[in-house]
Amino acid sequence: MFEFEVNDMTCGHCVGVITKALDQAVPGATVEIDLPAHRVRVSGSVDAQAVENVIRDAGYSPVKKN
Repeated sequence: MFEFEVNDMTCGHCVGVITKALDQAVPGATVEIDLPAHRVRVSGSVDAQAVENVIRDAGYSPVKKN
């Protein structure tokens, strides 16, 4: 599982944009979003850099967490 802090994810619309982008780019991955904590968690057979790129391409600024 990879976790990213996305501080510029501030509303339900942001959640929808990120979720849709990840669902399209990484089919089969599990996406969990905690809006109040500004966290995006992605699990499955995915690459952290690919996930980060998808979130960036959707217009947000992810920071990978350990």
